[in-house]
Amino acid sequence: MGGDLGPSEVVAAVKLALAQSPSLNPITLVGDEAVLKPIISHYGLSRSERVSVLHASEVITMGDKPLVALKRKKDSSMVRAIELVKAGEANVVVSCGNTGALMACGTLRLRTMEGVARPALAAVVPREGGHFILIDAGANPEPKPEHLVHNSILGSHYCRVMLGIPSPRVGLMSIGTEDGKGNSLITETNDLLKRIDGIINYSGPIEGFQVFTEHVDVVVCDGFVGNIMLKSWESLEKFIRGMLREELGANPMRRTGALLSKGAFAALKDRINPERYGGAPLLGLRGNILKAHGSSNRNAIKSAIRAAGEIIKADMNQRMEADIARANERLLGPAP
Repeated sequence: MGGDLGPSEVVAAVKLALAQSPSLNPITLVGDEAVLKPIISHYGLSRSERVSVLHASEVITMGDKPLVALKRKKDSSMVRAIELVKAGEANVVVSCGNTGALMACGTLRLRTMEGVARPALAAVVPREGGHFILIDAGANPEPKPEHLVHNSILGSHYCRVMLGIPSPRVGLMSIGTEDGKGNSLITETNDLLKRIDGIINYSGPIEGFQVFTEHVDVVVCDGFVGNIMLKSWESLEKFIRGMLREELGANPMRRTGALLSKGAFAALKDRINPERYGGAPLLGLRGNILKAHGSSNRNAIKSAIRAAGEIIKADMNQRMEADIARANERLLGPAP
């Protein structure tokens, strides 16, 4: 209910996702029943056994302060959806709503995994030869070194599930590849990541110009840096698309060339399109939450629903928790 494009876009996405994935689990739409039912009818889903509605009378808006909203809007669609996961009546929450409220509600209602202090958002971003996982993409802007260590483990497991890479290479975002470069957070995290090598496949610190090469598969950073990186990339993607349209339409010869290269441009658009994966999971909780952009359209939300299905099938959390326990045990011991 809290997305920028409204519930109609979400219901349209559900129809697309169900049509594309016949094996997808049933979907519960949580929100104002009086608003949702006519939209569901419009999209021909009223009689579908794979779609149901849970009524919630309130909506957390993008302008609401997270903790205040959670206290005052206990019957909001976001809170009710997360409670479904807590009760075991749903496997994943997909939301386009207020990120701060989603993180706060997820943390308070579901609690973090054993050994994890803070959850993290993991985003799939295109790079040369494929994609990489960016973690944290905005959940925790002021982490401690041990939080980034946990993020490296969470991101590695998500990379195995979403990208199919058996032993993801992990890089720590810094201003140089040499030991000692960067601020105290980076230098301390680098030392800790070396101590858990083997639990993760640590490649060391990386610089900005290595991010979009095939250098690593998981990029670890704090939520402040990660959110700027993610939004800068999405803005750049739109800029490139607009610039290509402008330049290729500049004269008849270029328009002819663009027509002949239509297939190549379509393939390029698919590779760099942020809507391809649609959302970022909030990893490290005792339950699954997937955050889609507030401005997500039906195709992006459809992709987020598909990613939610992959998370359900993978059952990542138990493996994550085991590796977090191993890492914490190693970090509590004496430094080598």
